Amino acid sequence: MIIRNRDLIVPIALGCVIALLSPVAPGWAQMDGGYSRTAMYTIRNERGVQVPMRDGARLSTDLYFPDGAPEPLPTILVRTPYNKEDPASNRVDVATFVGQGYVVAVQDIRGRFESQGRYTVRVGERTDGYDAVEWLSTQPWSSGKVGTFGCSYRGETQLTLAAARHPSHVAGIPMAPSGGYYSPGRPWGSFNGGVFELAQTAGWFIGNPSKVHYGPPEWVDREEWFLSAQAKLFRTGPQDLQVDRLELYWTLPIVDVLDKAGAPPNDYVDYASNTPEAEYFQELGYVRSGDRFDTPMLYIDTWYDYAQADTLRMFNQMRTNAVSELARDNQFIIISPTKHCSHSAATEHTIVGERDLGDPRKGFVDLYLDWYDYWLKGIENGVTDMPRVQYYLMGANEWRSAEAWPPAGTTYKKLFLHSDGRANSRLGDGSLSSKAPAEETADQFTYDPATPVMSLGGQGCCSGMSTSQGAYDQSVNEMRHDVLVYTSDALEQGMEVSGPLEVVLFVGSSAKDTDFTAKLIDVHPDGRAFNIQEGAQRMRYREGFDKKVWMREGEVYEAHIDLHATSNYFGPGHRIRLEISSSNFPRFSRNMNTGGNNYDETEWVLARNVVHHSAGYPSHLVLPIVE
Repeated sequence: MIIRNRDLIVPIALGCVIALLSPVAPGWAQMDGGYSRTAMYTIRNERGVQVPMRDGARLSTDLYFPDGAPEPLPTILVRTPYNKEDPASNRVDVATFVGQGYVVAVQDIRGRFESQGRYTVRVGERTDGYDAVEWLSTQPWSSGKVGTFGCSYRGETQLTLAAARHPSHVAGIPMAPSGGYYSPGRPWGSFNGGVFELAQTAGWFIGNPSKVHYGPPEWVDREEWFLSAQAKLFRTGPQDLQVDRLELYWTLPIVDVLDKAGAPPNDYVDYASNTPEAEYFQELGYVRSGDRFDTPMLYIDTWYDYAQADTLRMFNQMRTNAVSELARDNQFIIISPTKHCSHSAATEHTIVGERDLGDPRKGFVDLYLDWYDYWLKGIENGVTDMPRVQYYLMGANEWRSAEAWPPAGTTYKKLFLHSDGRANSRLGDGSLSSKAPAEETADQFTYDPATPVMSLGGQGCCSGMSTSQGAYDQSVNEMRHDVLVYTSDALEQGMEVSGPLEVVLFVGSSAKDTDFTAKLIDVHPDGRAFNIQEGAQRMRYREGFDKKVWMREGEVYEAHIDLHATSNYFGPGHRIRLEISSSNFPRFSRNMNTGGNNYDETEWVLARNVVHHSAGYPSHLVLPIVE
């Protein structure tokens, strides 16, 4: 039943949008320099429509119609866990899309805010998304074509829906959607080389995902209730707990972080206490390598997002696993240099953390409209003639394009670690070069979980800390004795590094289990050392995330640290630097070095860790070079 009372007529100002969340500010906002089209329609709103799912649960959906537009009409669907009505929660340009003749449907996902059912991350999203598209595409006003839109979780729901392959889901724009994809050992981006992503995961659960929302009793009509003034407090109640995030992340055991924050019931304990390949994660509805797809997609992500490499993998997988030529040939991706979900907030002078990355603006709003016009309205506008891959080359501060990722012609260069055993800190003797090592003295440091190396910038999301994302000068951390620093000579010619990155280390430890972390750095001629990418490896998982293999003191083990992906130009006079340590806190949880569960431990031991670089143990960095 559709409730038509309290319909709203909202005027649209040219060049402005009604944003359920603008990346700049809530409310009326101008995004990405505005857009070039004149709005043709005002908004007619039908709020709180209860859309039935196959199991009888009803998901509350707000419908925004272009008032007076001739039917049938195409629909743009946004499925969100962040309250469909909260202007500080959802990035969707309702007025922009409605003004061009689209119905916009914004839906609370199962168990969130006004929707029925029990909420668990990644449970039921394929079937619920499928059923939502089925309902929308069969309404009397519908053209039968549905596109999807949204960033972060709202992008993730598009991936799970695409794997369900509803024939009316004809196009999507998933932005920063990597959390919906299950790459090995990395459910929802909550693990990195088997190391729990503490600040990101706990930070998100602190701010958002209560499993409890208060609706009306059974004898009260749900639609009437949610239209009432009494329900307003329910819809707009505070979600973010006011706590000192950094102090909270020091909590031991880490499984208690959310309890200490006073959070309502949520799924955090399941994420913190399970191993990366646990049965718990296997049963959730992530998109996996065997899924097939039939939906053209325009992916958008950023270099300082937490898992853009997984978005790139998803882009490639959708091409490889497409069930039709149409879907295979119409996967596109754009990677900007900014932070999580902030690609359209770029300005003429964009600073990401502390690094000046020039002017990466693109006409994203016009691009969105062109994409939907082509796929949902059949307008031949040439949008599919754009390059399949567009990426921002940081350092050169310019856009590049390719037809594949990694770009064609990419070669892989090894830079080997060298020292005389004194690579501790940037004042040490560590170096990087293309020359393989001979017999060299190994480097050693002591990792103490009580005094971890503190995170400064990087690839992340949701931690609630002001310096948790972006590029920052790492010079302070590089003065620590428990950070090994290896630096190349100044480059005579510039070098484009675009593609997947890896560090291969030959290591040992006094502990039965410890972590090794790595960070790629661009050292400017003036000495500023900006972080480009980073990763970690928990040594118990060095042979696979589905098994635990302990270390023995005195033995040497090979560790592969995934540094995911980037695109950075190391200019003439710049140096390439690699930092190696055993902590990056609070981004990564601290390894207690005991071989225990880690998540339930409050005591630790010191680890005396060793990095070898010799003819027999040639530790090295692998860089993708684009000529």
